[in-house]
Amino acid sequence: MDSLTQIVLGAACGEIALGKKIGNKALLFGAIGGTIPDLDVFLGRVFYSNTIDQLIFHRGFMHSIPFAIIAAFGFGYLMFWLYNTGKRKDTTTRKDWIWLFLLSILTHPILDCFTPYGTQLFLPFSNYRVAFNNIAVADPLYTLPFLISLILLMFYKRGSIKRYWWLKAGLYVSSAYMLLTVVNKFYVDSIFKKSFQEAGINYSRFSVQPSILNNILWYGIAETESDYKVGFYSILDKNAVVGDIISVPKNQQLLDMHNSDLKKLTWFSNEYYNLTKVDNNEYRYNDLRYPLIQNDSTSSSVFGFRLYKNGDRWEYKNDAERFKKTSPSDLLNTIWERMKGK
Repeated sequence: MDSLTQIVLGAACGEIALGKKIGNKALLFGAIGGTIPDLDVFLGRVFYSNTIDQLIFHRGFMHSIPFAIIAAFGFGYLMFWLYNTGKRKDTTTRKDWIWLFLLSILTHPILDCFTPYGTQLFLPFSNYRVAFNNIAVADPLYTLPFLISLILLMFYKRGSIKRYWWLKAGLYVSSAYMLLTVVNKFYVDSIFKKSFQEAGINYSRFSVQPSILNNILWYGIAETESDYKVGFYSILDKNAVVGDIISVPKNQQLLDMHNSDLKKLTWFSNEYYNLTKVDNNEYRYNDLRYPLIQNDSTSSSVFGFRLYKNGDRWEYKNDAERFKKTSPSDLLNTIWERMKGK
């Protein structure tokens, strides 16, 4: 999920592990631990010069269970050595610090598993990307109550029963909301499945995920032999059916997708993608796991970029043209209006 959410969850883990011993400092160290996996965004640029390799590196090994275990011991030993001096000597144990970093680092990729982006939880043993698709990458209804509870507990002394109560409140409310998103996911899956069948769409597979910043408006995509079928459904819709199902051409023949760089992209998109030729040297790649910006433009995915050849290899760059007709604020307004139901 987004960085703020991971910081909040990491801070809560720090409080669980060491809050009674070091107070608010545990929130800080937990927040640092919760941020560590996302450092792969910066390290990818150090390790790789190719932008596609950098993209694949994110939510790779540094978001895996083995990394969490290795990093917990490494950072745990380091922080105990740094902290266990002077007046602080023997106030904490090495085991406390290992536990803090294990909780804060491991919960980061586990939380990411619930998003459409997913994470490679089992690297290096398997590159399978776990993605449950039940909550958006950023959802304020999950994050804000959790954040407020942690801010409030900071005003109470360590060991205070009220501090413990606010920690539990944040954990319980956020967990209850996460459970609600899972229930919504099963319900909306059934709506899309029924709608595709009633529309006579013979699909081989389909995927459903919430739109950004909410869990009310959902986007679904089904793959047929010749194209994709996409549509939106709001839990507030009066009728339990997906209307306005749009056909999106694949256009995958525009490039040789057997190329090793391009195969990485198709794996990244779980094979839900299409191509548009921009000019003689560039192509727009649309990751269709994510909604279209404009329903009348089948190459306007929220998550897309331009492909270009750099020597013998393919690379990508951000496509500023995707918001030429619809700005981000216009997109959010469209989502808000559609979210209200129809």
